Amino acid sequence: MAWRSFVAMGDSFTEGMDDPYPDGTYRGWADLVAARLAVDAGPDFGYANLAIRGRLLGQVLDEQLDATVAMRPDLVSFAAGGNDVLRRRVDAAGLADRLDPVIGRLRKSGADVIMFCFADVSGHLPGHRIIGPRAAALSDAVRRVADTHGAYLVDLFADRTFRHRTMWSEDRLHLSPAGHRRVAAHVLTALGVGVEEDWLLVPPAPAPTPWLLARGADLRWAGRYLAPWLRRRLAGASSGDLVTAKRPALSPVHDGSRAEPRPRS
Repeated sequence: MAWRSFVAMGDSFTEGMDDPYPDGTYRGWADLVAARLAVDAGPDFGYANLAIRGRLLGQVLDEQLDATVAMRPDLVSFAAGGNDVLRRRVDAAGLADRLDPVIGRLRKSGADVIMFCFADVSGHLPGHRIIGPRAAALSDAVRRVADTHGAYLVDLFADRTFRHRTMWSEDRLHLSPAGHRRVAAHVLTALGVGVEEDWLLVPPAPAPTPWLLARGADLRWAGRYLAPWLRRRLAGASSGDLVTAKRPALSPVHDGSRAEPRPRS
């Protein structure tokens, strides 16, 4: 099937952090997927990316849902809730309850929908005993909703390769360029579209880090990434407060996204 338009909804995962273009803006898996879909659809293919870093599920719904439906796209990706899971207090069951009517509305608008079970990031973050069960509960809800509404499901939680540090950026929370390419490969495979085989290659396991070096790396990470994150939480601020969507309206892929994967049939 050749989709003629694609709208991506969500937070930093879909915005593309931390997969930078040379000018410092972000590409990410959604740009890569859009560029590949445009190969089949032709020059009239339109792509919008409404995702903004730091957004909670409620913010994604309030800011992006109506705009997405108004564009009447053929294909929508929906990935939200990951930031909620990281908060000190979260109602995991409440997050799940909000997903069903949203995906139902998108499907009734005529769009095919891609949903995600997020990759397990808890193993290299503090508080993993709390985050892990929440993430698992959210993944279970996503699976149920995807099945109910006939959405495409991309289950990154089941992909153990995402436990590999090379899939993640230095902040241990956002995907690396290699991680984004692996997500793009999973999405395109779910859609039945040809994909670059090397995007799914499993990188070699790094040598174990000596204990003292690992603890030093943990301390540097805490100072550079964890402490600013905690300060924003205490101040009620978000990394996305001054950020706007990078592609707020449907437009040709090569008008700003610059993703140019080599198509493989």
